[in-house]
Amino acid sequence: MKNIRNFCIIAHIDHGKSTLADRLLDATGTVTDREKQNQLLDSMDLERERGITIKSHAIQMEYVYKGENYILNLIDTPGHVDFSYEVSRSIAACEGALLIVDAAQSIQAQTISNLYLALENDLEIIPVLNKVDLPSANIEEVTDDIVDLLGCKPEEVIPASAKTGIGIDEILSAIIERIPPPKGNPEESLQALIFDSVYNPFRGVETYFRVLNGEIRKGQHIKFMATGKSYYADEVGTLRLKQFPRDVIKTGDVGYLITGIKEAKEVKVGDTITDSKSPTVNMIAGFEDVKPMVFAGIYPVDTEDYEELRSSMEKLQLNDASLVFIPESSAALGFGFRCGFLGMLHLEIIQERLEREFDMTVITTVPNVSYHAFSNKDPETPILVNNPSDLPDPSKINRVEEPYIKATIITKSDYVGSVMSLCIEKRGEITNQTYLTTERVELTFDMPLAEIVFDFYDRLKTVSKGYASFDYSPIGMRMSHLVKVDVLLNGNIVDALSALLHRDNAYDIGKRICEKLRELIPRQQFDIPIQAAIGAKIISRETVKALRKDVTAKCYGGDISRKRKLLEKQKKGKKRMRQVGNVEIPQEAFMAVLKLND
Repeated sequence: MKNIRNFCIIAHIDHGKSTLADRLLDATGTVTDREKQNQLLDSMDLERERGITIKSHAIQMEYVYKGENYILNLIDTPGHVDFSYEVSRSIAACEGALLIVDAAQSIQAQTISNLYLALENDLEIIPVLNKVDLPSANIEEVTDDIVDLLGCKPEEVIPASAKTGIGIDEILSAIIERIPPPKGNPEESLQALIFDSVYNPFRGVETYFRVLNGEIRKGQHIKFMATGKSYYADEVGTLRLKQFPRDVIKTGDVGYLITGIKEAKEVKVGDTITDSKSPTVNMIAGFEDVKPMVFAGIYPVDTEDYEELRSSMEKLQLNDASLVFIPESSAALGFGFRCGFLGMLHLEIIQERLEREFDMTVITTVPNVSYHAFSNKDPETPILVNNPSDLPDPSKINRVEEPYIKATIITKSDYVGSVMSLCIEKRGEITNQTYLTTERVELTFDMPLAEIVFDFYDRLKTVSKGYASFDYSPIGMRMSHLVKVDVLLNGNIVDALSALLHRDNAYDIGKRICEKLRELIPRQQFDIPIQAAIGAKIISRETVKALRKDVTAKCYGGDISRKRKLLEKQKKGKKRMRQVGNVEIPQEAFMAVLKLND
């Protein structure tokens, strides 16, 4: 056990995490020249294109240091805020972390939030200053920032370049020298932490775990404590690039387990594996069910594809257990699903994976969050409102509560004013402002989650010229004055465009939605009124003008009443048309509501 080191890498997006992992695999000889490729641990095309890690990976390396063989388990973590629960479980499975900071960009918001997670779990932090070979690298300045943040000595910060291979040997020796070996009792009954799971279409769910106490053997009867289900361990082994089956995985080590589970829901990240005959009494602390934060409707463009969409979603769910969906129907779009996501990036990724992996073109409705409504009869029991149409009649509501988040924004001091005005426009309340250095400011806001769901992140990047980094964590529900705004087309409510908005913003957003739809809805043979309404009260109206045929062209000269008669006749025809005509809404109209500020 003394020769095992478990560590993870924490960094902000695009600070060189995956590239450094590639270099470590090269240096330890884990991959052959034939297997080498960039971003080796990122297996999805989407991850390679966007340069982000979506699914965390684990890999075992062997390294000889001062004549001794060491086993190094690298547990890779996703960098984005949407996947912070997965990051927390990966961190709980380690004893140490490499904190990577880009020498050109300095410390960013997610670096700090993941660092706090690591410090809460008492991890040994090894600071690495990456990309020192860049001409724009501020080595001394960023080293000082890291020293201020961690309280370490400047010589403890390892300058490195994952691209050129500078400092890789120093990082490996620091992992062995500074990170403590795993603690744990091999004699106790089995206690292992699940930090990830992957779906294999041939073998079922593969569970990745770290043994804290005891050992896990092939053929053992095991039990998952959160679900209470027992299984038979068909195969256990260690994770290299390919899986290596073993007879036993001992205390402190990391491995995979195959039990032939077909349902991804049965394996929960953060759960405890134990022996079913002599189970451990203590569950590993920190387990929670992943809660979706953002909800949106996903509908097939062609209603006949509904069953195909269902099977695609089920296959996706096997791969990504944090996706939640239930069937729903809409008068405007037909049958589809109400889906819960961890955040906006997660929503984008699911939509893109549906299109790429399953060839499904889908319409996504306006994302919203889940609210709690309290009725006058029972003001204590919350009614969960995931969809604007679930909101009870306003006369029966006592109050509505919405989820709030604590938003941390790090930006250059030049942009503090514009970032603050954006957050205050989004109903944020500033709670803290700290100067990390003379140039960089950390701002903390309490904000409603509903306000950041739309276009907040894009606008934050715009007002800060790309310099602001953003991170958030939920802080519970607070009371709010919300109203349901309906959009009516030709007098009919389009339920897919309804939204729950704060009373102060309702008029403004209702007006902007109407203006946007007027541009996008094609002209018909009759006038189309577009209205935004709160209950029965119309708050805004735009009209798409009718295409008109020039019926008076054949009247030249003569009495005016002849022209008027023809126009009156046309008017009656238009009126009749408007009563029976229905308006087709183009797909861009649903997406345009998300980008009202463009």
